[in-house]
Amino acid sequence: MSSTTFPQLVREALRRDPGRPFITAYDEANGWRTELSVTTFANWVNKTANLLVDEYLLGEGDTIRIDLQPHWLAWVFVGAAWTAGIAVTTKPNVAAHLVVAGPTFDEHLLDTDLPVVAASLDAFAGRFTTPLPEGIDDFGALWPGQPDVFIPSPPPGDMTVAWRYPDDAESQEELVLRAHAEKSERQGTRLLTAIHPLRDSAVPTLLTALVSGGSVVAVTNPRDEHWPTRYDAERPTDVLV
Repeated sequence: MSSTTFPQLVREALRRDPGRPFITAYDEANGWRTELSVTTFANWVNKTANLLVDEYLLGEGDTIRIDLQPHWLAWVFVGAAWTAGIAVTTKPNVAAHLVVAGPTFDEHLLDTDLPVVAASLDAFAGRFTTPLPEGIDDFGALWPGQPDVFIPSPPPGDMTVAWRYPDDAESQEELVLRAHAEKSERQGTRLLTAIHPLRDSAVPTLLTALVSGGSVVAVTNPRDEHWPTRYDAERPTDVLV
């Protein structure tokens, strides 16, 4: 195994086949379909990493809490954090420096002292169509102005904390190792799934797809009657629900 950090895995994927589909996302509540190639995903990650570092002044040692409903942007925020050496948590009882939420907000977010950036979670990460509460920033208004290239200083290393739990943490290398173990149990490299992108620290989906050179077909608000159609159209090798 050569790559032990998320940025290394992305660079390898870009060298191998930058144009291949990496994430295909369906929202069956409204019929949306979004497809990201490796290059497009990396571009989103870089823009969002620049946002975290330049606009919110975050860096290695900091933590963001992601409180998003299922959407491909959840993987983007995770990837952006890891690219910048920032840890991720989903637990409100873990100290954080920024909250990523949307498209709705718990009441406590309106009273927090932490900065909050919200995502509308439409198909293409656009702006909210109604004004947000005071103190909450609109990701859809912020990402277009961010640079497409991100240069971390310093780059994250093997032991850089990637995921924080209330009483524990895992490094980037530890998560990559878990992804390799997950890969060995798969039948192939294309996963069809309806699980939340952040489940199990994004290992079954994002990281395993990267270490295997594979891809993810993510279904939000799935309908049982649509599974045969999705299976026939996307030709997955594995299904995880």
